[in-house]
Amino acid sequence: MHAVDVFTDLDLRGIAASATVAEPYPAALPAVIAALPPAACIYSGALENHPDVLKTIAAHRPLAGCPPDAVAAVRDPPTLAAALRGAGLSAPACRTDPTGVPRDGSWLVKPRKSAGGHGIAPWHGPRPTSRDHAGAVAPFVWQRRVAGRAAAASFLITAGGTRLIGASRQLLGRRWCHAVGFCYCGSLDIDPGSLPAGILRQVEAIGRLLSGRFALVGLVGVDLVIDRDVVHVIEVNPRPTASMELIERSTGLSLAAAQLAACGRLAPLSPATWSRRGTWSKAILFAHRELVCDEGTLAALRTAAGAAIAGWPAVADIPAPPQVIPQGRPVCTLFAVADSPRESLRQLRDRVVAVDRRLSAARR
Repeated sequence: MHAVDVFTDLDLRGIAASATVAEPYPAALPAVIAALPPAACIYSGALENHPDVLKTIAAHRPLAGCPPDAVAAVRDPPTLAAALRGAGLSAPACRTDPTGVPRDGSWLVKPRKSAGGHGIAPWHGPRPTSRDHAGAVAPFVWQRRVAGRAAAASFLITAGGTRLIGASRQLLGRRWCHAVGFCYCGSLDIDPGSLPAGILRQVEAIGRLLSGRFALVGLVGVDLVIDRDVVHVIEVNPRPTASMELIERSTGLSLAAAQLAACGRLAPLSPATWSRRGTWSKAILFAHRELVCDEGTLAALRTAAGAAIAGWPAVADIPAPPQVIPQGRPVCTLFAVADSPRESLRQLRDRVVAVDRRLSAARR
């Protein structure tokens, strides 16, 4: 396996035959990938925001994922919302222009090329300005704010049908992660079989729509807000998502094998039901001030994170020293597993706080 990444963390370097930094991102990706040995390309990150880049990559390597045109369609908010409502499903009202949008905070303004909740804020006007990776002014979308619990659904879409393989509760803006606003900072795994029947029916209908109307394939994540008995679709991420690694840990399902099989690059996987073992959770720790990552910092991180959990690493996305991690950027990802969601989340928070304290002490 060859990897192209923005961070090329130590654990990625440890499992990949090569790990290359692509800068500037994402413009540099096609050239870097074209120079690698011939192979199918699985994409993740926020590349769903750059279907033009995906098209360029596809000129050199077969994509093991959703086709660029399908990505562009499902990532267009008005198109997605119309399709959902046409199928009797729920999506918040959405506009591409702020004219007439209430400025009382009942609507959110979001970058069209958003990822991880960054840049999302209540809309109070005037029109925001920000720039994308290429330096151009980024377009925005306005979406009605809906009440409820932030969640996510994970689908595996193949020629044989659509399967809901996982669900999760999203952790957003948690102070103990030094995350703010709507910033994604982790997930708590949920057994899809434990969902109420009415919620499960809606979620499964969303998966069928994505397969039939948008012709998506492979692993697909959907951001949701669940308000009592209504499931609101916030956006679709047509690629493997951050929360899916909890499915891998809880069931043993290989996400890479599932993606390659769904896209015709491996033999189809067995349709057996994957048994779940414990409730897994993950959290992303962000730097609350500039962090100088050296060998001492790295040793402190590994010591505080503890030993492996159920055969899996307790910490991931380990930064490679020497480097300076700016305030607000991710430092690492931490995990926990327990018999109940409440205990898993408690252990996770304790582990994050312990690592944060140890890193703070190492900086003195």
